[in-house]
Formats: sequence, structure tokens, C-alpha cells
Amino acid sequence: MTADRNDEDGRGGGGLTTGEVARRLGVAPTTVRTWDRRYGLGPDAHTGGTHRRWTPADVARLERMCALTATGVPPAEAARMVKSPEPSAPDGPAPVAPPVAAPPVAAPPAASRRSRAHAGLRLGDVRQECKGIARAALRLDAAALEDLLATAIEAHGLITAWTEVLMPTLQAVGRKWENSGERYVEVEHFLSWHVSGALRRCAPPVAADRPGATTMLACVPGENHTLPLEVLAAALAERQLPVRMFGAALPVDSLVAAVRRTGPAVVGLWAQSRTTASRPLAEHVAAMEWGVRGARRKAVVMTLGPGWAGHAVPGLPRPRGLAEAVAAVESLVPG
Repeated sequence: MTADRNDEDGRGGGGLTTGEVARRLGVAPTTVRTWDRRYGLGPDAHTGGTHRRWTPADVARLERMCALTATGVPPAEAARMVKSPEPSAPDGPAPVAPPVAAPPVAAPPAASRRSRAHAGLRLGDVRQECKGIARAALRLDAAALEDLLATAIEAHGLITAWTEVLMPTLQAVGRKWENSGERYVEVEHFLSWHVSGALRRCAPPVAADRPGATTMLACVPGENHTLPLEVLAAALAERQLPVRMFGAALPVDSLVAAVRRTGPAVVGLWAQSRTTASRPLAEHVAAMEWGVRGARRKAVVMTLGPGWAGHAVPGLPRPRGLAEAVAAVESLVPG
């Protein structure tokens, strides 16, 4: 146990490999190598082997490099600041050291010297992967972000990856946008797009239809937030459950037509906002029947998303999260 910790901390001849450093920082390994080769931000010490090992001090320099570039500082300037004894000092003659009794204003507090990106996204107590994904999203680093998303989904599975990694990071980006006067919108769009792509790449092929066993997923009219439904669709496909995804803002007539044509066992209606959730619509879909007389069937309608909080429909299931929604579908779909 002690030996492992020493290796991770870079003591006892251990240290981190370039790949491990890249995953910790949320950058591509090629980025770490480029910063080493181009700006001299490589490990201070060299081992006898062919692979370079990074100590905590080495990683701390790269963390500051990530923080500075995330705020828009050009990499060359960020590297100069990282290597400078006074990272925030401008170009020009070396500053004269203040006298011992210099007033406090001559030495600004640590909080004011810290880059805004050190605070980054307020993630709280979350998995380490969240921080790496957040850094990659802030830098708009597509290659690193795709690698980190795929690794998280493969390591934890869709449900855990969404609940404990992807959703907390997306929520943090949303808070950053809301509290920054319309800034960081590009980060939210960028991250959402790549999460959507990662879900499609990691999910297995859609299972073949089984009569009366299909789950139909759609956003209610006026609702454009599809990502939670995409996660649910991927999780159902992972369990070999037939699913049909209709995406954003499906008009009422189209929704009704799709239900009749699909003959689903379950219909999931997503509403992100209370302004889009429609109790009459959910009740109408729940009352629909199809099939021959004497053997007519109905779908079970699940109201999904926070928008239904003020529009709960008696008798209709309302799962509170991804795992609960998947379990509800599994219990409703015939085996």
C-alpha cells in the first residue's frame, strides 16, 4: 500500500508516465509531449529507462499551464509565466526585490495571483475524471475530450459514467455559463456535442424489434434538450432492449402517429422545463389504444425530466434518474 502511494507521488523512483499525467490533466498525451519539446516543461529528473517519469512538482507546472491556456493565454506566453519566478509579472526588466518591511500591497494575496481557471468549474466532491473532462472542455480540446469521455464510459459503464462523471460536469458548465454573463456558452455546446457523439460510438447497435417490447423516446413539443434521452436510449440498447428515439420537440400529431405505428410497450416523454411539460398530452398518449378488437393494447407512459415536477400525472411512472428509468423499462418490457 505504501509503495503504491510512493510511486504515485513520484517518490521512491516512481512517478507518473506521460499518459497518466495526460489523463489526470485532461489533455492529450501529444499535448504534454509538445509542451515538453517546445517549451521545456518536461520532467526535471530523468530515470535510466526509456520512459519519462513526472513528479508532483512537474505535474504542478503542467496544471498551471492548463489553467492559463484555459483562460485564453497563448501557450508560449503561458509557458513563460509558468517558468517565471513571478508568473504574473509582465515582460521587461526583472523586478527589484521589495524591502523586508514592504507594505502588504507590494505582495498581492495568493488568491489575486491565481489564474481564474484555477477556480475553473465548481465541481465539488466528484470523481477525478470530471476535472479532466472540464479542463478539456474549457480548452475546447476535441481530441482530449473524446478520449476522456470514451475512457469514462468504458471504465464505469453508461449509467455510472453519466450519473457520476458526465452529468456533474455538464451541470458545472451550465452553472458557469449562468453566472458569467453569457460567457462559456461555446463550452457548453462543445461539451454536449461531444458527449452525444461518445454515447453513439460507445452504445451497441439498436436491438431488433420484438412485438410489444419497443420503448419509444421523444421530447415533448417545444423541448430541445435531448441529451438525457440519448443516454437512456444508449443504456437500453446496452441491455438489448428495442428502442426508438425521436429526439427534440416532436409535434403532437407526429408523436401520436409514431405511437400508433410503433405499438410501443413504453413511451418516455422528456420535459426539461415546466413550460414544456404537458399533462393533457401525457394523459392522451396513455389513453391511446391500438390492435384488433378484443386484444387492444396501451403503452405505459413515463414522464421524464425535471419539467414534470409540477405536472405529475396520477398513475404514470415518473423515474427520478437514469438508473430508475432503465429499471422501470426492464420491468415493463416483456422478456
